[in-house]
Amino acid sequence: MNRELYGNLIFELSKKGRKGYSLPKNEYGYKTSELPQNLRREQDAELPECDELTVVRHYTNLSHNNFGVNDGFYPLGSCTMKYNPAINEEIAAIKEFAGLHPLQDVSTCQWALNIYNDVQKALAELTGLSEFTLNPCAGAHGELTGLMVIRSYHQSRQDEQRTKVIIPDSAHGTNPASAAVCGLEIVEVKSLADGTVDVDSLKEVIAAHGNEIAAMMMTNPNTVGMFEKRIPEIAQLVHDCGGLMYYDGANLNPMLGIARPGDMGFDVMHINLHKTFSTPHGGGGPGSGPVGVRQGLEPFLPTPRVVFDEEQNTFTIHQTSTIASPSGGRSEGASHPSPLGSIGNFFGNFGVVLKAYAYILSLGRENIKMVGPLATLNANYIKESLKDLYELPIKGECKHEFVFDGLKDKSTGVTTMDIAKRLLDYGYHAPTIYFPLLFHEAMMIEPTETESKETIDAFIQVMRTIAQEAKENPELVKTAPHNTPIGRVDDVLAAKQPVLTFKQIGARD
Repeated sequence: MNRELYGNLIFELSKKGRKGYSLPKNEYGYKTSELPQNLRREQDAELPECDELTVVRHYTNLSHNNFGVNDGFYPLGSCTMKYNPAINEEIAAIKEFAGLHPLQDVSTCQWALNIYNDVQKALAELTGLSEFTLNPCAGAHGELTGLMVIRSYHQSRQDEQRTKVIIPDSAHGTNPASAAVCGLEIVEVKSLADGTVDVDSLKEVIAAHGNEIAAMMMTNPNTVGMFEKRIPEIAQLVHDCGGLMYYDGANLNPMLGIARPGDMGFDVMHINLHKTFSTPHGGGGPGSGPVGVRQGLEPFLPTPRVVFDEEQNTFTIHQTSTIASPSGGRSEGASHPSPLGSIGNFFGNFGVVLKAYAYILSLGRENIKMVGPLATLNANYIKESLKDLYELPIKGECKHEFVFDGLKDKSTGVTTMDIAKRLLDYGYHAPTIYFPLLFHEAMMIEPTETESKETIDAFIQVMRTIAQEAKENPELVKTAPHNTPIGRVDDVLAAKQPVLTFKQIGARD
């Protein structure tokens, strides 16, 4: 291995006095551009000093060590890492889009507001809800916004005691976190062995906390990829006690073209636009978490809002909102200012919205209906092709993803971690492992609808090969990966003795 290419940090490639740039002479004179003494550094910044070619080679080689869906199959469960079509990036890079300024006059960006409006309408149609806001900048941000909408609704009805949110014990970790940030209390409801909600447990929770329930949060399909078949009954129970139903849209992909949350009885939901509608995510962004509501809850959405003025035939931006205060039940009453207000600067991540817009228009009404069925087909094909070698704890048809509980042959001593490491040697990203916590050796696989049968067949063959290796030569799997720049790291040592600052050792001089 060439340490010059893979092992060095840019600081270790530094050579004193080496430069990769030159700046033009100051045309205005030193005095006019001189920084005040109190703003100057006392010492030079400790920055690497490298020539341009060294910098280019260093970061190019680092980029070759990254893995993404453009490099190969990425079966990461629970995250829907689908391919992002190149046309999406081309659209987002158009200078008129990229050069928008959030404070420019509304009259100069009508086309941008029109796109916002079109995307909001498309999402409403696809989910069966009345209206969306595109302001939230991530999935968890959307969760928080949705819960704030719910809390504002109850507060407008003077229903202040509704401070509890029902969350299944198999829910995404962001659900209880978002509820806590919103100032709500979490009431856990048990799940059955297949991850679906235990309705008997739900009835007990409602009997104990009915008048305090603000909402119930559900992910559908659930965390193990199974469809929640008793949603109408669950929604009726929650609505009867005065609560609202919240749909976590992180797993919406297999539902496209098949079922709509609004038709199931959900009142509020968020969508991970950067998952279901193709924009790549990870590494901190970019993200987008639009929030939709049923009819009657639209005024509780955050501001600013894009509104079409039919008289003027233009789009306007509303910075304030008023809500109808029901006198009881769902009847209308007097209006007063919305307590929610703004949940972020301006209108969220416009680039992500653009890519989603391109994706929706590219597929069209007919083809977008195929997303859910194809995602479901791919997941079930892998599951059925490997269940003879890998433990399948939940039987039956899954949706977009499924979970294995390690190898069927436990005598080999090969763990899910070992299998994930060995997959790297074959050029595949590992699936999600050790989540959900329902199974000791969980391995969650989600292929998405964009993968071809040839790609999936190759992945299946590699998984079968690894199972055979585990039986015939377990040490080969236990010591994997063997073909990556860095082999196994000591995770325990890294957690107990983290190195959080760079200490330069052996730099060239």
